[in-house]
Amino acid sequence: MPVESGTSAAARQAKQKRKSHSLSIRRTNSTEQERSGLQRDMLEGQSPDNLESFMRMEDSKLPVSLRSNLLDLFSQIEREFENLYIENLELRREIETLNDRLAPDGQTFEGADLAKGALKTKASHSTSQLSQKLKTTYKASTSKIVSSFKATTSRAVCQLVREYVGHRDGIWDLSVTRTQPVVLGTASADHTAMLWSIETGKCLLKYLGHQGSVNSIKFHPTEQMALTASGDQTAHIWRYMVQLPTPQPVADMSQTPCEDDVDFSDKDEADGEVEGPNDCPSVRVATTTLRSHQGVVIAADWLVGGKQVVTASWDRAANLYDVETSELVHSLTGHDQELTHCCTHPTQRLVVTSSRDTTFRLWDFRDPSIHSVNVFQGHTDTVTSAVFTVGDNVVSGSDDRTVKVWDLKNMRSPIATIRTDSAVNRISVSVNQRIIALPHDNRQVRLFDMSGVRLARLPRTNRQGHRRMVCCSTWCEDNASCNLFSCGFDRQAIGWNINIPALLQEK
Repeated sequence: MPVESGTSAAARQAKQKRKSHSLSIRRTNSTEQERSGLQRDMLEGQSPDNLESFMRMEDSKLPVSLRSNLLDLFSQIEREFENLYIENLELRREIETLNDRLAPDGQTFEGADLAKGALKTKASHSTSQLSQKLKTTYKASTSKIVSSFKATTSRAVCQLVREYVGHRDGIWDLSVTRTQPVVLGTASADHTAMLWSIETGKCLLKYLGHQGSVNSIKFHPTEQMALTASGDQTAHIWRYMVQLPTPQPVADMSQTPCEDDVDFSDKDEADGEVEGPNDCPSVRVATTTLRSHQGVVIAADWLVGGKQVVTASWDRAANLYDVETSELVHSLTGHDQELTHCCTHPTQRLVVTSSRDTTFRLWDFRDPSIHSVNVFQGHTDTVTSAVFTVGDNVVSGSDDRTVKVWDLKNMRSPIATIRTDSAVNRISVSVNQRIIALPHDNRQVRLFDMSGVRLARLPRTNRQGHRRMVCCSTWCEDNASCNLFSCGFDRQAIGWNINIPALLQEK
């Protein structure tokens, strides 16, 4: 019996290993071919556009459910255009048949033009239907997606409580008294300022002393006096006495969640002429008239204590006056363009002025011998307003569509930046809740916390809300029914009840 040598046995083992390895490779290649063949069979039934979409979907990181919804929408679009193409072919055949019948009489239709016209009409109709369908589907889908990220147990609720109607032109500014009785004041381009009962919406008093647009209104911290700034280049201080009417029951108005799924229609309503309150008592003479500006006085405010006031003007200067003597104490110059706003600190002798030169300035009068000023250049367009908070913060808004929160102790850079889609007008900050109300040129009012987190957007439909630019907002901490007011160039002020749960504010 022959015996294999060691060398031949080793050669045979190596040959068997190569054979098994090649078999494994063939099986692996066969499996890959089957997979690729299966994938090719799946893709062969797709159109080129759907195929490209499918390949993009394979590389996408979108959830499977969302990818399937998008594929369904693409399929619907393809079917719509296929039906349109088939209808076009049928129409061309009908035209050809009609031309064959009319040829003996020498009459023919311009089939191409007719087909194009019919196709264009059908395409326009079909496209509009498809566009509406896609918009509805997209809005519903995105609403569900956005809602899934929001807390279901803590939703901000914004209720329109009352509208204050009576001005004959746009309302630039509004403010709430700091003493009893608590009333709402509005300043209008119709040359008047009005005081309103917050609870009833009735006009209590009308000030008629200005000869130009009334651009600002602020109330004395302890006395029944109002400070108004006007386009007639003056600021007036005038006293008022009002008697609040008996409160009437508030109409039952459903609470509206401050969410994006509310109908924010852009349809404008006809303004019409608004009849002012004829039975409203009036004041025609100011107690004190402050004159020294050479341009429109755009804003004015009381310094802490109420013994001095500051005014801001288009003559690029802010003036500090003594209330008792009406004398000019300081002229604050340095801005390169017109001033847009001024604000005073509630507890310290600090003033902040805003300007069209894209800056705002902080003026310090705490030391009588030294009046320091700091210039801040954090915006790229007109600074429409800058306001103090109870703490050590300044909040500035601009036409560059941003709002920035600054720390008075370190104002080299903002501690928070809010970016919006529209220019921001005169902002206000809630004392108790530390919420920023942003009135916009696009008729919206948005609420943010001090860290820049969006909390809510006030509802606006064809039946409620502002129909023109919203110029100003102000908070009223002591009123149970209305704690936020807004005014705009639609000639009305609106009182809102804002309920933002503490859990939502913490987020």
